[in-house]
Amino acid sequence: MVKEKWYLRSADDVIDYFRSHGEEGLTTQEVRSRLSRHGYNEMAAAQRASRWQIFISQFQDFMVLVLLAATLISAFLGEYADSFTILVIVIVNAALGYFQEYRAEESIETLKKMVAPIALVIRNGMVQQVPARSLVPGDILVLEAGQKIAADARLIECQFLEADEAVLTGESLSVRKNCYPIAAENSSLGDQNNMTFSGTTVTRGRGKGVVCATGMDTEVGQIADLMSAIGHEETPLEKRLEQLGKKLVWSCLIICLLVVITGVMKGESLFLMCMAGISLAVAAIPEGLPAIVTVALALGVQRMIRRNAIIRKLPAVETLGCITAICSDKTGTLTQNVMTVREIYINGTSYETTGLGYEIQGEFLCNKQKVSLQAESILDRCLRVGVYCNNSVLKKNTVSIGGSWRKRTTEFSIEGDPTEGALIIAGAKAGIWRNDLEKQAKRICEIPFEPERRRMSVLYEESPQEWTLYTKGAVDTILDLCRYQESATGPALFSDDDKQSILAANAQLTDKALRVLALAYRKISALPVVQSETENLECDLVFVGLMGMIDPPREAAKQSIMVCRQAGIKTIMITGDHPNTAVAIAQELSMYQAGKSRVLTGAELDALNDREFKKIVNDVVVYARVSPSHKLRIVRALKQRGHIVAMTGDGVNDAPAIKEADIGIAMGKTGTDVAKEASAMILTDDDFATIVAAVEEGRGIYDNIRKFIRYLLACNMGEVLTMFAAALLGVPLPLLPVQILWVNLVTDGLPAMALGVDGHDRNIMFRPPRFPGESVFSRGLSHKIMARGFQIGFSTLGVFAYVYFIKDDLVLARTMAFTTLVFCQLFHVFDCRSEVASIMDVGFFTNKYLIGAVSCSVLMQLAVLYIPVLRNVFATVPLLPTDWALVLIVSGWTFLLTILKKILWRRTASRSVFSRT
Repeated sequence: MVKEKWYLRSADDVIDYFRSHGEEGLTTQEVRSRLSRHGYNEMAAAQRASRWQIFISQFQDFMVLVLLAATLISAFLGEYADSFTILVIVIVNAALGYFQEYRAEESIETLKKMVAPIALVIRNGMVQQVPARSLVPGDILVLEAGQKIAADARLIECQFLEADEAVLTGESLSVRKNCYPIAAENSSLGDQNNMTFSGTTVTRGRGKGVVCATGMDTEVGQIADLMSAIGHEETPLEKRLEQLGKKLVWSCLIICLLVVITGVMKGESLFLMCMAGISLAVAAIPEGLPAIVTVALALGVQRMIRRNAIIRKLPAVETLGCITAICSDKTGTLTQNVMTVREIYINGTSYETTGLGYEIQGEFLCNKQKVSLQAESILDRCLRVGVYCNNSVLKKNTVSIGGSWRKRTTEFSIEGDPTEGALIIAGAKAGIWRNDLEKQAKRICEIPFEPERRRMSVLYEESPQEWTLYTKGAVDTILDLCRYQESATGPALFSDDDKQSILAANAQLTDKALRVLALAYRKISALPVVQSETENLECDLVFVGLMGMIDPPREAAKQSIMVCRQAGIKTIMITGDHPNTAVAIAQELSMYQAGKSRVLTGAELDALNDREFKKIVNDVVVYARVSPSHKLRIVRALKQRGHIVAMTGDGVNDAPAIKEADIGIAMGKTGTDVAKEASAMILTDDDFATIVAAVEEGRGIYDNIRKFIRYLLACNMGEVLTMFAAALLGVPLPLLPVQILWVNLVTDGLPAMALGVDGHDRNIMFRPPRFPGESVFSRGLSHKIMARGFQIGFSTLGVFAYVYFIKDDLVLARTMAFTTLVFCQLFHVFDCRSEVASIMDVGFFTNKYLIGAVSCSVLMQLAVLYIPVLRNVFATVPLLPTDWALVLIVSGWTFLLTILKKILWRRTASRSVFSRT
């Protein structure tokens, strides 16, 4: 079915188009016919790979194939323990990849659950319940408060109908519906007030609508299409490691082949050199690198959970560290998603309220001073009008609040209209509760809100023959009905000057993006005879005051945005709300600066082509009145400008952009299942500040990855140079094949893994994000690796040559070279803890895991030197104290020099300070 703009047509025109009937609906036979043409009202499942195919695909990665080859080589050498270890690494990596990939493809399945299981329709002239999946275009949908809407529909009848469309538009307020055609041809979803949409909820009133779209043709279905069209893109870390792995493997294989050829040409036996070459290849290729990366990321995930962030995809931890832009939904992410009364205007005086969200603890301030309600009788009256003229209920865990325990908790929720909920909370802060008020007064009737009336009134009987009418509504509407204004001495005549003052105060409140309601009352001594005439009571009202409310920013959001700014991260607000409201919140969060920052609406964005939009995308900090397709376009434009983009959100409307972004972040409390399934990370506390913690963790993880890359490659380079230089010089092999494998086991395992859990630098959030295309070896890392690799290799070869030629003892020479190589690497691991600070600055004992890992490696090396059984296996001899002195001096001289320089620097600094004083 071709998608039409049904909101432009009249209700009768839409009914005629679908050959339906507003009172009779469709017949059963017609429903069957349309089901065969249009299909069921459900999300179409994307073609998915089988579980077996997903699992097999995990073994197609280049480094995984190298690991499998290393397993076979180790088994061939008889190193079954090493072979088993590598095989376990391969299987664990495959299992992790399988579960992550399988889980990530469930977002379309989750969209199915959003369609309500049961719907009310008119068929064959009767209202009946039917499975939601059986709805067809042309069905007459019956809507009632509390229902989840099962399909997109054009409204044909409305009775005070309102719907919560936050999951689609991001707006925190319920949308008032009507049945009239809309003149604006390109109205956004938030402005289509004569339409209801699948997956949204009726919050108030009743209505009927003719179903216009089902299944994948609905707005939710369009989002599903957007999500299914987005493919998987590798993270920067995955790309770097794949490139690094290929280069290292081929480089090591070529060098090992040269070692074998050179050794044979120098007279060594072919078998020994082949075994040495294979052993060197196993040791030189950093087969532990993918495993250590995985472990480092997994441990980072555990730390993230403790900081209220759940990582669904391991590489997302690293991706967080290079984020340059965060696209954040306003409602529920930067704000609390709860309406809160901020200001109250009464008789020329403005009052501020404290307390956020649904907290009932709060104060009323005038000129920053706390006021007493006993002394401010008009304020008390204003709050009471708001509580009386209200249908919302304050609840805790679905239980209505009442009794003495209500003051002991702040975990409340509102059932009903969010605006009325804000008035209930404001009254609760003053100790005013409707259930208490209704013990002295009885509600007689309600004159409900209608868009045409723009007001609501309730009538209470407070004593025999005495009634009070309480009214709230749009400011201009209420003022036109008022004859009096409340004063300290009672109602006083309402003058034109009073009205102008109130209108000026209203303008000031609306300039702050506050939603303003006017409140009034009237004492009545006689009721009309006919109840239908109660609306005539809304005259000669007594104006009490104005209440301005807003969905307030989160307390921690402003500080978090400041941290993002100093960390070089651009924060962008994307919302379906009105521009004025969005700008007001952005200014309060210090995101927006008048005259410097740019705001763009969805309509303005539509007027730009991709080239024009790409030019200005870096200047825009607030996007207002946008749709899901707009959000997706924004993320893509930012990525085209070189940004690494994070998208935060909670609604269905956010899901495509979440999935398209380099890392998608969903809200755990208020987020829909669709957003969570599309995301790479979920915030369990819905707190924007958690994102900052996640970025810090991501940067730290990448730093740690660089640490053990530096360590592993320098050590492996030292091993290769030792063997290669010996072959070129024509001396016997400094290390036997089994010794090479042992060095690999002792030094490449636990110490490297301990670097993966090292602490972060204190200035990590004062650095700009790293350039997305930078090499893993950037910022001088390659020079450090090469310098230390040469130092390790030639130190080992130097000890071997000295002992072999001076003492003429090949076994002792190999033992000392073997031990020197191990200790060179163990000393080097401490140098790798920071790229800018010395071990003395970092703290020698600040990483207890590294101390434990090095201690374990030292004990393992001592075991092969002093346990007779192991000495026979590894062809070693015990070392004397003089031998140990040579080994420790040669392997640790750079480490000792660093400590000595630090001590001398401190002494020089202290002397300088003393001389100045």
